[in-house]
Amino acid sequence: MQKPIKGSCTTVLVGKKASIDGSTMISRNDDGHEALDPQRFVVVNPEDQPRHYQAVISGVQIQLPDNPMRYTSIPNSLLTNGIWPAAGINSENIAMSATETITTNPRIQGLDPFVPGGIGEEDIVTLVLPYIHSAKEGVERLGALLEEFGTYEPNGIAFSDKDSVWWLETIGGHHWAAVRIPDDAYVVAPNRMNIDHFDFDSADTLCSADLKTLIDDNNLNPDFEGYNLRHIFGSASIKDTVYNNPRTWYGQRYFNPEIKQDPIDQDLPFICHANRKISIEDVKFVLSAHFENTEYDPYGSAPEDVKTRFRPIGINRNHNVHILQIRNNVPAEIAGIHWLAYGANTFNTVVPFYANVNDTPESYKNATGTFDLNNMYWLSCTTALLGDTDYDFYVDMRNTFELEAMSAYHAIQNETDKAFADQKDVTAFLEAANNKLASESLNRQTALLGQMVIAGSEHMKLRYNLND
Repeated sequence: MQKPIKGSCTTVLVGKKASIDGSTMISRNDDGHEALDPQRFVVVNPEDQPRHYQAVISGVQIQLPDNPMRYTSIPNSLLTNGIWPAAGINSENIAMSATETITTNPRIQGLDPFVPGGIGEEDIVTLVLPYIHSAKEGVERLGALLEEFGTYEPNGIAFSDKDSVWWLETIGGHHWAAVRIPDDAYVVAPNRMNIDHFDFDSADTLCSADLKTLIDDNNLNPDFEGYNLRHIFGSASIKDTVYNNPRTWYGQRYFNPEIKQDPIDQDLPFICHANRKISIEDVKFVLSAHFENTEYDPYGSAPEDVKTRFRPIGINRNHNVHILQIRNNVPAEIAGIHWLAYGANTFNTVVPFYANVNDTPESYKNATGTFDLNNMYWLSCTTALLGDTDYDFYVDMRNTFELEAMSAYHAIQNETDKAFADQKDVTAFLEAANNKLASESLNRQTALLGQMVIAGSEHMKLRYNLND
């Protein structure tokens, strides 16, 4: 059984000197082909981690180490096609997001074709995150697995710890390359091969041992100088100009408005430096963006063929958005923050859940296929659906909600950080804080939906003016 490649996510990476508080951040919209795909937020404790893993899609079987660490996870609720954990932070504050589906080309596929019985997005977090003690170690473990078992799809994977952010891209069936993102840099990565200039001699790059030889011996490099992996192994298709490149263009436009670029440019840079320090709110804005203040906004007033020309970042197929933050200005016990929201990102807010816990809040944990407004996944999807019917009418309600909700979450987080030092049972304390955050989020999202229903009812078309 083969589940279609998702091909729909957007990634934002931020180095510790590029962020407003000195933290590292790796983030991604986990999108899919379907508008709805119920999600869960759970903690996988060591006793729950499999020792013998078998994939549902490919059937690959892998024996896993006997010393897994605890980690947060965002798996699918319906496990027909496997777990699909998406992202998490382990007990040593190592974060991982997998995967961003990327592109390939027939030249590499003719040399190193995909492996139908290999590993893929369904498997990668489960196979790697519980066993790594640094971001670089995550790259090395995944690279070894790719070389041994191969993969049936092209993917980009992010890793971070308190000091570093790494980005790995798979190449063909068994090859891979990875780059350490500079501390003062950010990345916006859509569904294409993203790594451009690659220095094989740098301490900040890693790759499969024979990658340079593979390129040189098989005449794969189209450039006269240097090694641009996007040119060598990726695509430069018409689809990229409407589906992928505009998302990078808009993210870079937001962080660097002083730089003028073309949304269809195939060579938008991979590594960028913002004109200011980047906050959680900045990352969430980009991952929710629908090309606001441009003619390409689907909620805008431009002609239909213009405003729907490019695929936006925020879309009805957003299933979750996560921002995995490893902080440097607090003790290690409270450094890992798993920011999370569900559904289309236009009408939700990310909530800062502490990762050093053994369990997660009920309203975020157990979404099922049954519609339930007491569950944050279904509540978020409902709010987004109603908001989409008249964006201009509802957007001010959304803006007020977002400001007030994020202020409340930051207040709870600040209180928790200050009270942490006095706690004897840190895990229980943080679980209580997470429950408070979840309750705040559920109440505020419910209130927003209620406000939208009450206000929107006055504008229904099924109405008559006489008071009879």
